[in-house]
Amino acid sequence: MDWYLMVWKKYAEFSERSRRKEYWTFTLVNCLFCLPVYVAGLVLKAHMIGMFLLVAYGLYCLAGLIPGIAVYVRRMHDTGRSGWWWLIALIPIIGSIILLVFLVSDSEAGTNKYGPNPKLA
Repeated sequence: MDWYLMVWKKYAEFSERSRRKEYWTFTLVNCLFCLPVYVAGLVLKAHMIGMFLLVAYGLYCLAGLIPGIAVYVRRMHDTGRSGWWWLIALIPIIGSIILLVFLVSDSEAGTNKYGPNPKLA
């Protein structure tokens, strides 16, 4: 849970590096929270609780947008790439596969232009 909270503490920090564990923990917790809330909201949308769940889901997604982008950019920095690599996702299918490979890649050894290796810190 510390890895998830670390992303929120570095809310809009785009200049450092993030380990795989930080990125994937944040992604997993978001999926485990958002998917059930969204599905429950859709199932119960005829009732007030369903509308509340959908609004809560939307607000959480909105709040998590900037930290999600920031941890993604820091993850790219950790592999020695610019955060602008997200633009490759505009290429259908192949772009997403390439980004996935980058996201699961190990950290660049030592210090790179984005800072020291977070594994050594």
